Amino acid sequence: MSTLNAWHGELLEEVPEVEQKLLIRKELQVMDERIQRKVEKLEQHCQKEAKEFAKKVQELQKSNQVAFQHFQELDEHISYVATKVCHLGDQLEGVNTPRQRAVEAQKLMKYFNEFLDGELKSDVFTNSEKIKEAADIIQKLHLIAQELPFDRFSEVKSKIASKYHDLELQLIQEFTNAQRRVEISRMREVAAVLLHFKGYSHCVDVYIKQCQEGAYLRNDIFEDTAILCQRVNKQVGDIFSSPETVLAKLIQNIFEVKLQSNVKDQLEEHRKSDAEQYLKNLYELYTRTTNLSSKLMEFNLGTDKQTFLSKLIKSIFISYLENYIEVEIGYLKSRSAMILQRYYDSKNHQKRSIGTGGIQDLKERIRQRTNFPLGPSIDTHGETFLSQEVVVNLLQETKQAFERCHRLSDHSDLPKNAFRIFSMLVEFLCIEHIDYALETGLAGIPSPDSKSANLYFLDVVHQANTIFHLFDKQFNDHLMPLISSSPKLSECLQKKKDIIEQMEMKLDMGIDRTLNCMIGQMKHILAAEQKKTDFKPEDENSVLIQYTNACVKVCGYVRKQVEKIRKSMDGKNVDTVLMELGVRFHRLIYEHLQQYSYSCMGGMLAICDVAEYRKCAKDFKIPLVLQLFDTLHALCNLLVVAPDNLKQVCSGEQLANLDKNILHSFVQLRADYRSARLARHFS
Repeated sequence: MSTLNAWHGELLEEVPEVEQKLLIRKELQVMDERIQRKVEKLEQHCQKEAKEFAKKVQELQKSNQVAFQHFQELDEHISYVATKVCHLGDQLEGVNTPRQRAVEAQKLMKYFNEFLDGELKSDVFTNSEKIKEAADIIQKLHLIAQELPFDRFSEVKSKIASKYHDLELQLIQEFTNAQRRVEISRMREVAAVLLHFKGYSHCVDVYIKQCQEGAYLRNDIFEDTAILCQRVNKQVGDIFSSPETVLAKLIQNIFEVKLQSNVKDQLEEHRKSDAEQYLKNLYELYTRTTNLSSKLMEFNLGTDKQTFLSKLIKSIFISYLENYIEVEIGYLKSRSAMILQRYYDSKNHQKRSIGTGGIQDLKERIRQRTNFPLGPSIDTHGETFLSQEVVVNLLQETKQAFERCHRLSDHSDLPKNAFRIFSMLVEFLCIEHIDYALETGLAGIPSPDSKSANLYFLDVVHQANTIFHLFDKQFNDHLMPLISSSPKLSECLQKKKDIIEQMEMKLDMGIDRTLNCMIGQMKHILAAEQKKTDFKPEDENSVLIQYTNACVKVCGYVRKQVEKIRKSMDGKNVDTVLMELGVRFHRLIYEHLQQYSYSCMGGMLAICDVAEYRKCAKDFKIPLVLQLFDTLHALCNLLVVAPDNLKQVCSGEQLANLDKNILHSFVQLRADYRSARLARHFS
């Protein structure tokens, strides 16, 4: 019963809500109908106004067409009136121009009559403030007077000319005074009047002269010129009608007067007396002049300002540049000779004449093929006759010559001139200094059988290599840029290649002979220190030494030579020379060991010697040399091995590939070789 009552209560609550929704819907429908009626009324009103607006637009278009038609008629009328006015103006001008000319002619005739009468009464001639008008009149009278016959009007022509010149002078003076007062506007006014006078150029000359007054108070004429031209460039456009012409004339005046005089004073003073100072001054003056020209290129000097400035520079320096290279070569030759002579004098050395041609050439060819010295060996007391200071001085002189050549040579002559300078360097540095030192060094190498030898040729090699590097650097840095795009490049490269090959050949020859001397010194040590009893002692039980005295001294000598070679050579040359020395060192020891007979204890001592030689060979750091001494060490084992083991040792890894005669020759050195048992085992 309670559930039924609850449901009935909920139903009663929902009925008012449904009625409320229906009421709202009905109100919305009413509002929609009302709004729809308003929209229809507004649409009808808009259509009515659109029709009225279209009607007004049509009426305005008709009015506009009428106005446009009136405008066309007015435009035609204005054009007609303008044509009439122009025609009338032309007619008036046609009448007025002859009238003005007549009036002007009448005035000129009046002024001309005053000159005829000899008395100038017009205010224009007597009033100094009307100098501009007077200048205009006198200029015209002067032109007219030129056409008059001389016999009838000579006097009046003279008076007009005199007045013309007087006014011209007055105007120039007025311009001068205005320039001193820095009255630019007055200068411009007077210059404009003088433009039609013959003295206009004199006005420009006055301006150029006065603007230079006080401009050169310092010692640097080039800097002063740059500042002056900068100042005038800003001013000249406000004064003259053609400023570029005036500025160009100023620059021309400065070059032809100031700069030329300065250049002449500085160069003529040293031209014949001091070539070094002359060349330095010429280089500096020419460089500063061209730098000044580059600054002046910024200004407007006319159409072809580069050609204009180039001609001015050429006019100053042409007499000095024509024979520049001859002076350069002459100075470089004398300077280089002096540097070399001063060095040899400091060493108290009189240069030997190496000589060329005939017998000398024949000796050179024989020496190259046989490697024997021809002629007595000379003692240079360890002097290499190569100087780092001399080389630096020669290269510095040549470097400066290349720089001057680059600046002072004509473009077409530059490669040729640079080649001549390079030839001087080759002559004095490579031939007169390096080649002479090599020849002297070769002559100073003693014969291989000399008992005492100062093997200083390696010092020559070391210094020569250093000089070659400096020479090559200058070739690349200073010569190559001057000849890189010319046929002289191949000629220079070939000349450099020939001179280096010639010197390398002499270096190789000297190194080879030096190595022979080293081997000769080792032979003397071995001959003096090695005794026959070393390897065949009388009492084998009394031998206490580990290796012989001869071995100690030879190894000490070899180590010094290896160290010296490493200091004297560079690059792959070190290994090449050390390998050659190592091979010869091995051959010497091999042949030396072949001279003795070995007892058992003597063979052990020989093995110890070879082991020490092998340690010495390790310092070479050449695999081939170490391998040779390893093999020699293995051969020495044949001197002590038991007869029954000979075949086994000979077939070992180190001896298996050797010729059987070599093995046999070592076995024969054994003191017990002649025993039947040993011979049987070895055979």
